Amino acid sequence: MAKTDAIAIFAEGTFEDQIAELAGYISQGRPEPERAPYVQSIRQKLEVEEGQKPPSDDASRRREVFSVVFGDVKGLGEGTDREIEGFFNLLYAHLLNLWPIDSPETKKHVTDLLPIVTSASAEPAIKYRILTNFFNTLPRQSALRLPVYNALLDLASSNDELHVLQVSRTDVEQWIKEWEITPSEKSTFLERLVEVFSKAGQRVTAYHYKLAHLRSLDPASQATQLVALDAIATALSDPTIFDFDPLFKLDAVLAVKAHPLFALLRVFLSGGPDDLHAWQNAHASTAGEFSLDAAQLERKIRLLALADLGFQNIGQDVPYAQVASALQVPATQVERWVIDAIRAGLLTAKLAQPAQTLRVTRAAARVFGQQEWALLVKRLTGWRAGLAGVLDVVATARRRNEIVTAAVAPAEKQSETPAETDAAAVVEATA
Repeated sequence: MAKTDAIAIFAEGTFEDQIAELAGYISQGRPEPERAPYVQSIRQKLEVEEGQKPPSDDASRRREVFSVVFGDVKGLGEGTDREIEGFFNLLYAHLLNLWPIDSPETKKHVTDLLPIVTSASAEPAIKYRILTNFFNTLPRQSALRLPVYNALLDLASSNDELHVLQVSRTDVEQWIKEWEITPSEKSTFLERLVEVFSKAGQRVTAYHYKLAHLRSLDPASQATQLVALDAIATALSDPTIFDFDPLFKLDAVLAVKAHPLFALLRVFLSGGPDDLHAWQNAHASTAGEFSLDAAQLERKIRLLALADLGFQNIGQDVPYAQVASALQVPATQVERWVIDAIRAGLLTAKLAQPAQTLRVTRAAARVFGQQEWALLVKRLTGWRAGLAGVLDVVATARRRNEIVTAAVAPAEKQSETPAETDAAAVVEATA
């Protein structure tokens, strides 16, 4: 049996009783004169005539009757939230028992049902519960989880309530691995996530899904190259994105290395303000085509240059003049740029205004290549030597203390007074 998220549905009574229960609930949404006749018409379909098998022994008949009832579901019904939830749980139970999970019939029924739920005139909370119950009832590998979750996404997005789903990138990565869907369906799902989170203003989350979407595409495709250029432009223009290394490692991005936008990405990976200015002078039309704001690019390249300088000087005092030179700004603006870098999470440092120096304690590296590893090894070696020196000092102090203690003990024994000696003798004799 396929693994599920362990939401069990327990239905009491025979098939006939349960179908009658479903029919009774559906009838509540009909005019009073039509209710009893409708339920009676469903019961008649379950009656066993001479020579017929009972529904419990006739799978095709059970499917036929259920399909009639299922086709009469036009909304959530007139019950309480608990009754609505129970009705749909029972509906799911029969749907998933009467046909194989991923059969064309089941897929059609689900495709017909989802818009009925999402478009119903009811509070979003009960819709979330109906769809979530169905999602969790389906086996983890089922391809039907995709349309059900898409319905949840549409519902949450239309109500500006994405937080209700509590979706995480870890969950999405796991689902993509589990669901038995085509590569094209996976790609479309990731693209949908980009669209939904972009609409919600969650740009960083949307960007990460954009990278996942890009990884799912054929790098050689012309359409993929357009997506890659859009991802580069998004990363460069977003004021909160400073890590370009994951983007640079994507095959689809490397496939557009002849494009001017890729050259700009290289600048942000390892260049400085001078390199940015040179690119802007040579490719002003490209910047306009992709709506790249010059002031935003200037800010980001300076913050990255400051992070680079900090990474090279962790644990050291950096003069304001050196910072100003690296950023190509007046020395009077150094403190403002340092504070901006700290807020962006690129730097941890302390400003010493009287000495006009910057003490760096942590800094982010734009890329972590051979040069960065060599610098890290050098620092670790220095720290190890420093710790060894501390241990030597502690060991020397301990030995000195032991020598002093050994020398003081005999002197203290000789300094005992006669009265103290006599008292000790009396105690010993008494004992």
